[in-house]
Amino acid sequence: MEFDVSALPVTYQLHGKVLVVTIDSPPVNALGVDVRRGLAAAIDHARTNDAAHAVLVVGAGRAFIGGADMREFGKSPLPPALPDVCNRIEACPKPVIVAIHGAALGGGLEVALAAHYRLAVAGARLGLPEVTLGLLPGAGGTQRAARLMGAEAALSLMLSGRHVDVQEARKLSLVDRVGQSDDVLAEGLAYAQELLASRAPVRRTRNAQGLADRDAALAAVAAARADTVKKSRGLLSPLKIVDCVEAAVNEPFETGMRFERSQFLECLDSVQCAGLVHAFFAEREVQKAPETKNAMPRSVVTVGVVGGGTMGAGIAVAILDSGLPVTMIERDDASLARGRAHVERVYDGLIAKGRVTPEAKAKTLTRFTGSTSYDALAQVDLVIEAVFEDMAVKQAVFAELDRVCKPGAVLATNTSYLDIDAIAASITRAQDVVGLHFFSPANIMKLLEVVVPKQVSSDVVATAFGLAKKLRKVPVRAGVCDGFIGNRILGVYRTAADHMMEDGASPYQIDRAVRDFGFPMGPYQVVDLAGGDIGWATRKRRAATRDPKARYVQIADCLCERGWFGQKTGRGFYRYAEGARIGTPDPEVEAIIAAERERAGITPRNFSDEEIIRRYMAAMINEGANVVYEKIALRPLDVDVTFLYGYGFPRYRGGPMKYADTVGLANVLADIREFAKADPLFWRPSPLLVKLVERGAKFSSLNGME
Repeated sequence: MEFDVSALPVTYQLHGKVLVVTIDSPPVNALGVDVRRGLAAAIDHARTNDAAHAVLVVGAGRAFIGGADMREFGKSPLPPALPDVCNRIEACPKPVIVAIHGAALGGGLEVALAAHYRLAVAGARLGLPEVTLGLLPGAGGTQRAARLMGAEAALSLMLSGRHVDVQEARKLSLVDRVGQSDDVLAEGLAYAQELLASRAPVRRTRNAQGLADRDAALAAVAAARADTVKKSRGLLSPLKIVDCVEAAVNEPFETGMRFERSQFLECLDSVQCAGLVHAFFAEREVQKAPETKNAMPRSVVTVGVVGGGTMGAGIAVAILDSGLPVTMIERDDASLARGRAHVERVYDGLIAKGRVTPEAKAKTLTRFTGSTSYDALAQVDLVIEAVFEDMAVKQAVFAELDRVCKPGAVLATNTSYLDIDAIAASITRAQDVVGLHFFSPANIMKLLEVVVPKQVSSDVVATAFGLAKKLRKVPVRAGVCDGFIGNRILGVYRTAADHMMEDGASPYQIDRAVRDFGFPMGPYQVVDLAGGDIGWATRKRRAATRDPKARYVQIADCLCERGWFGQKTGRGFYRYAEGARIGTPDPEVEAIIAAERERAGITPRNFSDEEIIRRYMAAMINEGANVVYEKIALRPLDVDVTFLYGYGFPRYRGGPMKYADTVGLANVLADIREFAKADPLFWRPSPLLVKLVERGAKFSSLNGME
């Protein structure tokens, strides 16, 4: 194929006897077709240029090579393919050296592995994270990494998807030298000239001896396979990575390369890869909200938290971990002491796990203060309310914040369900009120619903998104309704599960089917973890407005009336031994369910696991479509990200709306219409779902990413 070499983002220039090849394709020198063409052309030039005795490859800007060009995913690749480029680099008869700064990830590290010598400077990050996209290294990475590092280290790197710094990379033999300065070009040239002076030979990674001890390598493969079967249930690419390393141990290099490529292409064409790539792009797209386009965030240097319970303490820890100071407000000294104890308990747990030192805890807590007076919040830039889920209680808190907080302070509520417009309307500065719905445990869960009431200023929304970034959370913009995006949809698919439970499926079968689908927990395990009293309070709040014609299952209420609130009381849907986090089925719960079926006049029937999932997912997808149709969520991808990061939806399925596209919207709609024959009030098809099926379109057509 003919192309203009001068127009490519890869240039080369002689520095003495060293041909310096520079990749300059901002922002991270991703391996798009033009970069691949440029690298191939540069190596071809080096082979035929008698003045070039060695080749040095460097990246311009902030990275060496950040990985594949994600914009090419799903498209027919143009030549040369990356394996061909890597093979051309490795086959070069002159020493090829790479000097790495910033990221050398995925295909970027595969390029480096194909070179003959590798140098990295401080701050560089190296890794083969393809597994996070449902892939495996497909340009020789599994074969070269195993031969260079050994099977155990290579498997650990690839199966975890983690990045390593320069010191660890040196220990793992990923790099041959660590530069003494951060001047990557100067360090690389000095190394290349040193290699030329010593007449260092061309040294091909395919010939490295990391697999010389075949028995040890096979033992590492067997151990990794057993661990992967246990930890990566349902995933395709992790076991294929193990298979590829096994091929590296047992087969000649070229045979291993062919096997790796076939496995890579199988992964690339899989539903799991499509789901994980969708999740990758969706996470980035949710950062874009209409209010943030032209608004400047307000400065947030100090933060207040009202409420020291489990949620308030978790929020405080998340903020402290970001480096900001926190002032906690509680109603009395005893409550404040409990709030501080909750915060300390989180850090003590991290100390016990070796993740934090006592000294680091002490230093962090110097930024934590508490008070029983709202006046302590007079100068904070942002306050997050995390008190009991009751409108009157929250409005009383906001009245105090309205009284004491300085003009321009952002006033946020962590409510999970309540009407934030009503909270904002109760004070004189509605423009400063926003929802920041954290998910428990707030210092761990990545999702942050940014709930946008009618009167809020755009700069307040921009501030919320900026805070999410500082807290290393994934923000999703949500409109105001009961439950916003996530909890509103949760209420519907949990109701579908309750219907199935009353109709004959046990809660334990439902939980198992949902776990087998890929969720870490089933819905009744989640109830027990969160506390059954929370949902009970919500159901009682909604009782007055509930449609009297709607089916209502009382089983959960029966458990709550007995004080069985889940893990914290030792009983819920499951029984929990003293201190246990995993419950066992409870015959008394099954007896209560049987009695409720009899009271409701229901003859129980059998459900297959497949039918449970069809109903569970149809309810989730249908309400997700309603949330988009009513503009509570901006796009279907916002629903997907909410469930990926807040509700444990299996990432490899991409989220409920992506999953719906995968199984076919017409099939989902047909299921809903079939289920509606028995309960037309609950199973009402979403107008958006109907409209898309009529057009032959997918939810993805509404995401703005195509």
